[in-house]
Order: sequence, then structure tokens, then C-alpha cells
Amino acid sequence: MHANYQKSARTPQELEAYAGQVTDGDEAAAALLRADEAWAVGELDGVVVHLSAAVRAHTADGDNRAAAMACARLGDVFHSYMANRTAARPWFTRAERLVVDEEPCIEQGWVALVLIGCDFDDPTDLKARAELALDRARRFGDTGLELKALADGGLARVQAGDVDEGMAMLDEAMALASGGATENADAVGKSVCSFYTACWHAVDFERAASWTDVFHRRGIVGPSPGVPAFLLSHCDSVKGVLLCHVGRWTEAEEVLVGAYSAVEEAMPGMAWHPPIALAELRILQGRLDEAEALLVGKDDHIQALLPTARLYLARGQLDLARAAAQRGLRLMASDRVRGPMLLGVLVEVELGRGDVQRAAEAMADLDARVEGLGLPVLTGQAARLRARVLAARGDDEPAAECLREGLAELAGANLPLLTMNLHLELARLLEKADPASALLDARAAAALLSRLDVVLAPADRDLLDRVGVATDQPRQEAECRVAVLTPDDGWWTAACGDTKVRLRDTKGLRYLAGLVARPGTERHVIDLVDEAEGLSPGGLDRRQLGHAGPHADAQTRNVYRRRVVALRDEIEDALAVQDDERAAALQTELDTLVAELARSFGLGGRDRWASSAAEKARLNVTRALRSALGKLTEALPDAGSILDRRVRTGAFCAYQPHPDDEVTWSVQS
Repeated sequence: MHANYQKSARTPQELEAYAGQVTDGDEAAAALLRADEAWAVGELDGVVVHLSAAVRAHTADGDNRAAAMACARLGDVFHSYMANRTAARPWFTRAERLVVDEEPCIEQGWVALVLIGCDFDDPTDLKARAELALDRARRFGDTGLELKALADGGLARVQAGDVDEGMAMLDEAMALASGGATENADAVGKSVCSFYTACWHAVDFERAASWTDVFHRRGIVGPSPGVPAFLLSHCDSVKGVLLCHVGRWTEAEEVLVGAYSAVEEAMPGMAWHPPIALAELRILQGRLDEAEALLVGKDDHIQALLPTARLYLARGQLDLARAAAQRGLRLMASDRVRGPMLLGVLVEVELGRGDVQRAAEAMADLDARVEGLGLPVLTGQAARLRARVLAARGDDEPAAECLREGLAELAGANLPLLTMNLHLELARLLEKADPASALLDARAAAALLSRLDVVLAPADRDLLDRVGVATDQPRQEAECRVAVLTPDDGWWTAACGDTKVRLRDTKGLRYLAGLVARPGTERHVIDLVDEAEGLSPGGLDRRQLGHAGPHADAQTRNVYRRRVVALRDEIEDALAVQDDERAAALQTELDTLVAELARSFGLGGRDRWASSAAEKARLNVTRALRSALGKLTEALPDAGSILDRRVRTGAFCAYQPHPDDEVTWSVQS
């Protein structure tokens, strides 16, 4: 009977076949059929109504196992598809209670692992559930459940620190998934999701890439709406994270933005992993409002807690960063992979507050979790943070030795960005006491920087300048190194090397010249328009014309953020004592606040205006810039295409050249 409930969806052919099996008077089967029909057309409210009816019918029939499966599926709908963990929790609890006293049965295994593995907070809990499910799967010959139990058990072991054993289990699970051992597409999808999550946390990108080729050939991963598109977005998110770690941020952005767009097009509203990974990149880039816009509404999920905590830390909102990190640590309990990352946020929070003792306590917990893991990315980060704590105590020499040991641990690991950061930390620490050694580490950092595509923090750039190390490394000689735009009495001359072309003056070329004249600087579209039209910068701020006011100003958003953090904790407390009514009331307030926060952000995380002059300017400037770039690329293909890649449009535009570009652009008057 369990096969009727373990799937989240049915094909039209399966629906037709199942309908033929439903007999008159079988209320439970009829309710499940209607739930499947509602699911097929995306009517989630209908799914909830009909699954609830199935629960009642099975309970009336005294069929606890079937009722438990319907409860589990109902909880999964609330949790995974309606993003309401508060409503989901009582259904999961009821499902477990219905089968706990039954003789060993397959339903106990499915109820234990109804969620995707990455939705479980504590790896100890997930491991116990997976072991129970694996026993039931092998006892009753259910390969779909065996697959999921292996995958979730492997993920739990990775998160608990048993990386080799966990990855071996995941390899076995992926062999079952790709080998066609089960036709349960839902189990395959959730298992592959657990696999990608483990690779993400363990920074095991080679394993992810090797299996992805197999998944593509089997159609498990691909552009088709449903499980394949969702898994493809997860796969691309893992790739994006890898590119971030190795310092290829432009390429990472292209992959993550593409993954986000693709899954939204295939499954509107279902993008999950790409926005969270993209938010991490935006934080690294210093584009914090954009990061928050990506995380709004997702920060209750365990995977989003780390970037949320890092976002608050980057903003200097130390109390919110601490609250997010502590909440994650409470939920994750024994986690030895994600836990150290959250503890790292706590270390930096306490150092920022000047409480070295608390920072040291958090550092001790971090060290205990990382010891023996053999994950260079965590070892290197731990060395950096440990050195900061020692330096805050005045123990500069032990701090320097700690960083040297961290660099030794990273030798041979493909983590150039982290290696560069450790060299920068060492140079900063030795700057006054040992200038000669500081210079060597600064040069090592600059050498790595020259090969990376990253945004160097202003404090790090200042450090390199102080010790006398140039941040721009010499490029290889190219046929053309500088392209020039020059205004010429109603025309523009674009020149690169021996090639010159004349282009008729347009607003787009004037906007482009305004960006090229100030490389790396964001320009508001209204400012570009005013400059191109020769308007005075003083007087009325035209950015404000025509808008109906911000949906929530910065001060209001801060109040919302703090209340959201408090509500998350209050809901967890209410659920812990099974006060479902209070949890539901708090969830309603939380949903309202999250909706308000989401409405307060527009494209790129900026304030969203109602019918604003700025929005009209954004559309016009973007269109004009793209037209001008197209003409330049036709006239000067190599130089123009490089400029096209480096111009960012939106409400705020910028020309952002990169040291590896063969051509840089300038404007001559």
C-alpha cells in the first residue's frame, strides 16, 4: 500500500491507471486520487484539503500505516512546497505517532525520511532515521527507500565528520540512482539532492562533477520541469560555490545567475539553491542589499542561516549576526561541517564587540569540531580565526605561527583565495614587528591576486599599498592594451591600436563615456542622464521624482529584521513544547513581516519605488547602453566585446575592468 503514498506526483498515465483501481465507497483512495489530480495542476490548497480527507478516512478505517503515510505527505507539502514549517511539524509528529507502536513495516522507514536530507537540522537525528529506514528497506525489499536511506545516511555522516564513510555511502546510493534500480523519481530526486549537499559542504567538487555526467545521460539532471530542473539548479549551485572558492567570481556569477533564471523559468517560485549560493557571492562582493533580497523569506531554512549570519556580520549588525549563528548551532547540534562555519561568525562577532574571552570560547568549540576532519577549507579558516584571537590577546608570535601552519595545511589544496587571505593576515600581523617578512607575505598575496578574479576588500588593498606592493600585476603584452573614446563635434572617435572609427553621437555613447571615465564606480541612471544632458547636479534630486515612497525605509527594515529573528526563536520554542496554536499565530506574524521585507526590495536589492522616474530611466539607459555597446562591438570586435562584458546595467551602472583584460578603456576630452 505504501507505493500509493510515497510519491509526490503522478504522470497522467499513472493517474489514469490509479483511477481505475479506485472502487466505489473507498473514500481514502478517492481522496488520494483527488489530491494527485490537484497536484498535477499545481493547486496546493486542493492537495491539502484532499490529503486531510485521506487522513480522516484511513483513521476511521483503523489503518494507521496508511494514515501515517498521508500525514507524512501532507507535512511534506506544507514544508517543502508551501514553506510553512510550523504547519508541517504537527503532521510529521502525527505520522510518527501512528506507526511507532506498529510491528516493523515499510511505512516506518518512509515516515522517518519523508523530507529531503538537507532539510534535517541535526545530523545525529538524520543518521538514526536513515539507519531505521535502511533496515526497513532491506527487510521489505524497497529499493526506492534503500536509495534514500543510503543517501541521507551518507549526508548525515559527512555532516557529523565521518566524511570518507559518508561519501562511500553516497557513491553506493548514486550507483543505485543512475543504474535504474528504482522507478521512484521522487526518491531519486531527493537522494541526488542529498548527494549534492554533501559535496557542497565537503568541497568535494570532483565527485560532484563525475556523477553529474552520469545523471545527465540518465535524464536525472536536465532542463525538464520538475525534478531534473531542480537538480540541475542544485548541480550548478555546487559548481558556482567551487568557482567562488578558487577565486573565479565573474564565472561564478554567470553560472549562478544562469541557474537561478533557468529554474525560475522551468519552475516559477521553486528556485532554492541558486539564490542562496548567489547571496554568498554577493556578500563577498560587498553587494549586501542584493544579498538580502536573495535571502528574504529563506532565512528560516538551515542552509540559508550561514549566509544570513555573514550578511549581518558584514553590515556590522553584530547582535543579529550572533542570533542567526546561535540559532543555527542550536538546530545543527553535533554538525562538524556547517557548525564550524557558524562558530567562525561567532568568533568574529565577539572580536568585533571586544570580548576576547567569548571569542576564545567559540574558537575552542570550532577547533574541537574541525580536528581530524581533513577538510582544508575548514582547517584554513580555523587557522585564520585562531590567529585573530591570539593577536587580540597580544600573542602576535603564536598568531603568526598559527597562520604559517594554516598555509602549510593548504599546500596542495586548490584554494587560492583562502591561501591569499592567510598571506594577507600574516602580512598585517607582521607589518610593524617584522616589515621584511610582511613584505614577503604581501608579495605572495599579490601574486595570487593577479591570477584571481575577485574584489579585494579596501582594507586589504590599503595593506598592500602600505607595505609597497602593487596590486595590479603586469600583464602579458597584447596587440592592443588601451582603447579610447573621444568626443568629436557631434561624433565619437573610438580607437584601439591602429584602428579608428567614427560613430555618430548618441545618448548611449554619452552614458557609456560617463561610466568609462570613472571605472569601478557605481553611477545611478538619473546621474548618467543628467550628465549626458548637461544638467546641473545641484537643486532638486530627480531620483525622487514620481515615486510613491519606499515600501520600507532602512530604519523600518532594521526593525523588521530584528523582529523576524526573534519570531524564529519564539516559533521554535513553541514547537518544542507542542504549542501548535501559538506557533501558528507567530508564523502568521512572521509571514507578514517577511512579505513586507520582500516588497521593500526591488531589482538588485535596491529600494523598490512605485511608478518612479528612476525606473523609467533605468529602462531607457539600459536600452541605450546596449545599443551603443553593440555598435562599438561591430566596429572594434575584440575591444568592444571586452567592454560589453565589463559594463553592468541596472538602477546603478558601472564599468568594472579586470586586470586580466587584454584591453582597457578610457575617455579623452
